[in-house]
This record gives sequence, structure tokens and C-alpha cells, in this order.
Amino acid sequence: MAGVEEELERRSKFLNSLIQKKKAVEQQQQEEVLNVRVRASDMPLALQKRAFQCARNHLDSMPNKRLDSKRLALALKKSFQHGNVARFGSDDLNRGMEGGLAIPEFDSAYGPAWHCIVGTSFGSYVTHSIGGFLYFSIDKVYVLLFKTAVEPLQR
Repeated sequence: MAGVEEELERRSKFLNSLIQKKKAVEQQQQEEVLNVRVRASDMPLALQKRAFQCARNHLDSMPNKRLDSKRLALALKKSFQHGNVARFGSDDLNRGMEGGLAIPEFDSAYGPAWHCIVGTSFGSYVTHSIGGFLYFSIDKVYVLLFKTAVEPLQR
């Protein structure tokens, strides 16, 4: 009986290693397509993929392919109802939620208190919730997306 259990354990480990290798290859392929490089992460792959795709879509939609870091940061945190940030002007972006233009992207899907920093050169030291940290580059832009814990005010 012990031999059977050892064989099952060996097969289980082998299958698990195959699954991990396949996931790694799929992630590498997606990163190459989107021109993304993960610098540091404590975030599930599904959330990472959503952040990469959102960043890529908004970078590609920027007029004249010129980086507007404020717009990209807002896009990662918030997504416009019609999915087209380019059709809104900078005044709309500055107003954010005012007038019902925006619905939360990461905030509504994964809870409140997401923060995003975008730029070509910056330093940071942040405290984040477990599973809520992603630092990546896309093209020549660096993005830091993280979630903090929200505690109710005590009165």
C-alpha cells in the first residue's frame, strides 16, 4: 500500500510541475505580446493580466502616443463607462467621479483603497495588503499598483 501512495505522490508532483511550467510559458507569452516586464509582484495572475491589458489599452489610446501619466494612473484605478478614455477631456479626468462619468475599475472589482503611481522615474516605499502589489514596466513607463487596508474611522 505504501508503494501505491508513493507512486500517486510522485505523479501528483509531476503533474503539478507540468501545470506550473505551462502557466509560466503562458504568462511569458502574454508579457511579450503586451511588452510588459514584471519588476515585483504580490498579486494573483488574473489581476496582473487585467492591469497589463488595461495599461496597454490606455497607452495605445493616448493621442500622439504621448504619455499622460495622470490619465494612465486614473485609468488603472477607474474605468470609464464606455471604455474609451480618449473621448473624455482632461477636465473630465480631473473631475474623476463627479457627474457620474467614471465607475471604479480595481476599486469595484477587488475592493476599495487601490493606489496607482505612473511615471518614467520615481521612488516609493509603500505598505500594501497581502496579494495587492504590482510593480511593472510597459514600454518605457513604470507602474506601481497597490492596495492598502481600509479601516473604519473610530468616533
